[in-house]
Amino acid sequence: MNRTENLAGAQAGQFRTTNWSAVLLSAQSELPGSQAALADLCRLYWYPLYAFVRRRGYSAQDAEDLTQSFFLSLLERKSLRKADPEKGKFRSFLLASMKNYLIDAFDRTNSVKRGGHIEFVALDLESGEERYLGEAASALNAESAFDARWAMTLLTYVMDRLREEYVGQGKAAMFNTLQPFLDPANSKEIPSYEEVARQLQTTLGGAKTLIHRFRKRHSEILREEVSRTVIDPKAVDEEIHALCEALIASDRLLE
Repeated sequence: MNRTENLAGAQAGQFRTTNWSAVLLSAQSELPGSQAALADLCRLYWYPLYAFVRRRGYSAQDAEDLTQSFFLSLLERKSLRKADPEKGKFRSFLLASMKNYLIDAFDRTNSVKRGGHIEFVALDLESGEERYLGEAASALNAESAFDARWAMTLLTYVMDRLREEYVGQGKAAMFNTLQPFLDPANSKEIPSYEEVARQLQTTLGGAKTLIHRFRKRHSEILREEVSRTVIDPKAVDEEIHALCEALIASDRLLE
C-alpha cells in the first residue's frame, strides 16, 4: 500500500464512528476521507436496497444497474435533492432516496449502464442475486422486507466484527464456543456452563464471566453500529427495537 492509499485509509477512518448524516454532509463538502467513509456505508447496506428493487418487479440485470447507479448518484450527491439528511435514520433515508430514484428512472434517458467508464462502488451483486433467489417467499411488503433485511445485514456485520476481535486476540475457539449464547431462541444449541468451562479450561465462575463479557461486547458493538445510522444518540434504543420488530415480523422467512 502506498503513502496515498495509507492517507486515504486514515482519513476514512476518521469517520468510522461518525453518524451517517455527518458523513453525508462531509461528503457534500468534499472533506478528505468522507467519500470513502460514505462508500463503506454503501457497501455494507447495499443488499437490502438491491432486494427492494427486485421486489418492485425489476429483473436481476436492471436491479444491478439501478443499485449501482443509485449509489454512484448518492456519492456524486445528486440524490440528495429530494431527501433531507437531517431527518430520520440512514435506513429511512436510503429507502426514500431509492424510491425517488426509481421514479426518476422512468424519465432518465441517459441512465448509467455497466461497461462505461464510470467508477462504480464495488458491490458483490452476483452473490446478492443468489441470496435473493435463495430466500423463502414472503408475504411481507417490499418496505417491511427491506427493514428485515437491513436488520439481518446489521446483525451479521456486528457478529463479524466481534469474531474479528476474538480471532485477532487468538481466541477463535472461545468465540466459537460462546457464539450460541447470542441466540437464546436456539436453546438446544446453547452449551451448559459446565461444558463451556470444560472446553475453555476454566472454572464454572470463569465460564460465566466469559459469557457475560462476550454478550456485553456484542451489545457494545451493536450500539456502535446502530449509532452510525441514526442522528440523535437517544434514538439508538428506538432503532434497535424497530429492527427487532422487523425481524419478528419477517418470522425468519428471509433467512
